[in-house]
Amino acid sequence: MAATSGTPTGSPAPGSDPVLIDVEQPPGPASERSPNTVLLAVGLAYLVAVAVFMTYDIQGSLSFALELRAKKLLAMTLVGTGLATAAVLFHTMTGNRILTPVLIGLDSLYILIQSVSVAFFGALTFVSFDERIRFAVAVAIMVAFVLVLDAIFLRRAVTDLPLLVLGGIVLGGMFTSLAALVIRLIDPNEFLILEDLLFASFTLVNEELLVISGVVIAVGLALVARVRRTLDVIALGRPTAISLGADYDRVNRRLIVLIAVLVAVPTALVGPVTFLGLLASNATYELTRSFRHHVTVPISSLAAATLLIAAQFVLEELLDFATRPSIIVGFVGGIVFIVLVLREVR
Repeated sequence: MAATSGTPTGSPAPGSDPVLIDVEQPPGPASERSPNTVLLAVGLAYLVAVAVFMTYDIQGSLSFALELRAKKLLAMTLVGTGLATAAVLFHTMTGNRILTPVLIGLDSLYILIQSVSVAFFGALTFVSFDERIRFAVAVAIMVAFVLVLDAIFLRRAVTDLPLLVLGGIVLGGMFTSLAALVIRLIDPNEFLILEDLLFASFTLVNEELLVISGVVIAVGLALVARVRRTLDVIALGRPTAISLGADYDRVNRRLIVLIAVLVAVPTALVGPVTFLGLLASNATYELTRSFRHHVTVPISSLAAATLLIAAQFVLEELLDFATRPSIIVGFVGGIVFIVLVLREVR
């Protein structure tokens, strides 16, 4: 009965066999580290990153520099929070910590949307459109795509999550191929403009879109906080969750929509940041040894924001804007993904 009050401290990683769970085993230091200690450490790291980023090597007008950096900082915090929360929820939903919402195909769909738009309207015409309209259209298309997947795979007598992930992978590959074909047909001069849209950039972010994104992500976090105990039960796996009274299929249908919003909004705001959620969430699991959502969501969000700030700092101060922060995160995330896969195989 210990499991009915939430996920036990000795709860397994999502995807493990719930039959083998010894719910009566008392928690110990090897099973779960103090979440408050980890939260304090990650929060301190975030504050240090913020302080360094905001004050290091300021030249020219102090007020202008602080205002510009504050916008970047807010954008990185929102993007990190949205993508990390989406990754944690996706792991809860699929029961597998090495999967990522990228597999649904939203990043590939975003690239296809930008490529087709530039090819159809022309690069200069497309970038002259109101940023709010471009943002809204991109978010709407990405969320609508996930709703289609939801209608196909999750609104059935038996929820089929493996087929959902497989369908996302196949469609994501198709979107990538179509985007590559469209890019080949675009004038090289227009491709230079398109290239800026395909990689995440925090240099120039619309203030109104920051506010809109902040509100949407805050609402998403509030919803997660409200059902965090139910999510803890869902993480135990379908048979256990149903036996404990959770409406597993219904919760998953709602989760996939929330995940879509939490991925689509940051992606439409700055561009795709592949593997960020995977990095932050898995670092949180290793640090806390916990899958309780009141622990993993805030810590992974702070970790993701800190990672983005560090990547942006390295980009600006050490690499002289020679690349994009999303490329740095993607490179590190790719290595971590390979390591996680090899560990799962062993």
